Amino acid sequence: MTVEATVYTSDGTTTYTDLQDARDAAGTTWVRASGATAEEMTEVASVFDVHSLSVEDVRNGVRPKTEEFDDHVFVLLKTATLRRGETTFEEEIRQRSVGFFVGDDWLVTMSMESVDAVERVWQMVVREEGRILRRGPDFTAYRVIDGIADAYFDVLDEIEDQIERVENEVTTSTDLETLETINNVRRELLSFRKLLWPSREAIGYLARGDPDQIQEDTEKYYRDVYDHLVQLVDLTETYRDLANGARDIYLNTLSLSTNEVMKKLTVVATIVLPLTFVVGVYGMNFADGPYNMPELGWTYGYPAVMLGMLAVTLILVAYFREEGYV
Repeated sequence: MTVEATVYTSDGTTTYTDLQDARDAAGTTWVRASGATAEEMTEVASVFDVHSLSVEDVRNGVRPKTEEFDDHVFVLLKTATLRRGETTFEEEIRQRSVGFFVGDDWLVTMSMESVDAVERVWQMVVREEGRILRRGPDFTAYRVIDGIADAYFDVLDEIEDQIERVENEVTTSTDLETLETINNVRRELLSFRKLLWPSREAIGYLARGDPDQIQEDTEKYYRDVYDHLVQLVDLTETYRDLANGARDIYLNTLSLSTNEVMKKLTVVATIVLPLTFVVGVYGMNFADGPYNMPELGWTYGYPAVMLGMLAVTLILVAYFREEGYV
């Protein structure tokens, strides 16, 4: 089933197949619509009087946000995982929207796919574990949101590992693969940053206790999630600086490598230049004239020129070696 309903109290948990019966039952009602179709989401929205535009936001994956309605508060967040990309980049961040509709005594979670954080808390409720049964829907929503935020740290840990590998490579390697990895990391961090900033704003609204559906004793838990998101934002900015620094180091290393090549080519060109001049002069082959080249008729002219060219070469090589160019 993609849509399930349970009602829990401090005494235990009861599962319902009819959504209306679940809402009317005494206790806290939680409806989980994981991997639900559009028709199923519409049915859930009709029973709990959820606005259709909020359901559309979940389906279309808009930016994270919090909206307050007369009888409930709507929170939209996104999960984040690294996966092998379908583009030219090796990996990319995959995001999935999760919608939370928190009423006075009911909670609806919606997502187009199954979400691990939702499933874990759901199993806690079904197994009647912990203090979650003694708290309201706002606390249950917090447990799921906290699980989503904790998963963000796992993503950053993976990105950090990539940055460490890049930092070890950039000082010795100028391969295009290294540059692609740097660009991939920068792209991931940019995407992650666009996810974290609105998420922090959305949770900050709950942490202040602005919606009536968030109980005063639950605000401190949302403040804890807010603090985690602030930390994640700071880490993301730090990793962006590290990635940009790695790119600068790569470009400097590439520039130094190019300079070394140009230095060697300059040495070769400098050595060849006087030799080319000598060969060019004697290649004119002027003779039998008042301004002819007397060396052309000299028996040892050719060996003398070759020895002279060899001497020039040796002198230049010795000079460049002394200066540290070769």
